[in-house]
Amino acid sequence: MKRKPVKTTKWDVADHLRTPVEMTAYLEAVLEDAGNDPAFIAKALGDIARAKGMTKVARDSGLSRESLYKALSGERVPDFGTILKVIGALGLQLHIVTQP
Repeated sequence: MKRKPVKTTKWDVADHLRTPVEMTAYLEAVLEDAGNDPAFIAKALGDIARAKGMTKVARDSGLSRESLYKALSGERVPDFGTILKVIGALGLQLHIVTQP
């Protein structure tokens, strides 16, 4: 019996972040798992930005699409000012709480 080849597609988390609630839950999970890896957090922000539309996020943040892709690639650590611009453009707020 000859088996049909299995077709696979690349899985992209951005395809599954459809609502602000899903985006927030994803970012919260990443923040819990990131430890001290700011590039990992930047990559997650990039995933959310791609889900929302990189052109819109670039326009709302005042950054170019190219610099936004580079900053949120996970291959580098963007400066904190860039992170704050992206967070604002995504409609998110940064909150600080004390550790239990």
